[in-house]
Amino acid sequence: MTARTALIYSPDCGSYCYGTDHPFKVQRYKLAYELIHAYGLTCLPDVSVCRCGTITDEQLLTFHSQDYLARLKEFSAAEESRADFRYGLGDTENPVFKGVFDWACMGTAGTLEGARLIVEEGYKAAFNLAGGWHHAHRSKASGFSYLNDAAVAINYLLAQGKRVVYLDLDAHHGDGVQEAFYENDQVLTISLHQSGIYFFPGTGFEEEIGTGAGTGYTVNVPLLEHTDDAIYMKAFDEVAFPLIAAFDPDVLVTQMGADTFRTDPLTKLETTTHAYSYIVRKLKALQIPWLAVGGGGYDNMNVARAWTIVWAVMNGKDLAPSLPGPFVEMIRQMGFPHRMLLDAMHWAEDDDRNRALDAIERTIAKVRKSIFPVIIGPYGQTSGK
Repeated sequence: MTARTALIYSPDCGSYCYGTDHPFKVQRYKLAYELIHAYGLTCLPDVSVCRCGTITDEQLLTFHSQDYLARLKEFSAAEESRADFRYGLGDTENPVFKGVFDWACMGTAGTLEGARLIVEEGYKAAFNLAGGWHHAHRSKASGFSYLNDAAVAINYLLAQGKRVVYLDLDAHHGDGVQEAFYENDQVLTISLHQSGIYFFPGTGFEEEIGTGAGTGYTVNVPLLEHTDDAIYMKAFDEVAFPLIAAFDPDVLVTQMGADTFRTDPLTKLETTTHAYSYIVRKLKALQIPWLAVGGGGYDNMNVARAWTIVWAVMNGKDLAPSLPGPFVEMIRQMGFPHRMLLDAMHWAEDDDRNRALDAIERTIAKVRKSIFPVIIGPYGQTSGK
């Protein structure tokens, strides 16, 4: 049986706008798709390129509340500006624009379709570029996110009897997804993110480990500013990878935010494509049915390069380190100077990385003490410091 993969992308993503001064730019999706296409990754054998599709209220209600959906629909159809801060709608972070409900449904439908393709049609992997809205809560928009596509898709997977690992690699803590499954032992949520001490959304600390039946099934790895490639890979290798392997899920869901990169304008981590590629290859090696979604990233070329790497690895393809000539010419006319897909490994300045390294060592010890005995067993706590 062939290992079919699905790239989920709709050109309609470019039809919406958060505002000219908003850091989130929808152009990132077209840029990512064009780079994937330029490398010849859309016409591989056993690859399907699928549109996002549609989604019903019934499916959205598996996570979101009826009153929130009603208000989001109302505002989406309005001709004038609207705001309701009870639902997180209409501020500078989560602007209300014409068709915002349709926009949010597009990304959520794409992630749900990816989950369906894996469960019902036997696809080995699916990647929804327009997914990754991990800050949306049951009844509130947050962090540019209006509907939580991962929560809806994971609820579908649970209804099919699947056990799930949700791994979040965005620079911001995946608080909405954590909220959705905080009491659930059938979903292991793992988030590697910049520490919330002085950073949105202000959550995601080591002590947040779940409650009730879900105690020990929520894992948070807060990272200090200036965490570089080597420290990020260490966090993944010593926390995320062994936990994913031990939990042995039926489906792996990953949020592939590209805002951990050192040139991202909103964050203060210092990774590059080096750590990103390393982690994606290790996830592929697990051979678990894999649903990936997009996420953050406010340097559009970082997003395009990162998600092209994800799609190439999903399909077992190695790419030339230089960007394809036609793509370079296209982005040159857009003002982008980039020529390379891959970055050299980056090391932060000594004082900065020493502080970040000390912090991750402490975090690893905490997680080994609180989480490893639950997921791996009593022998999983190797150092217990």
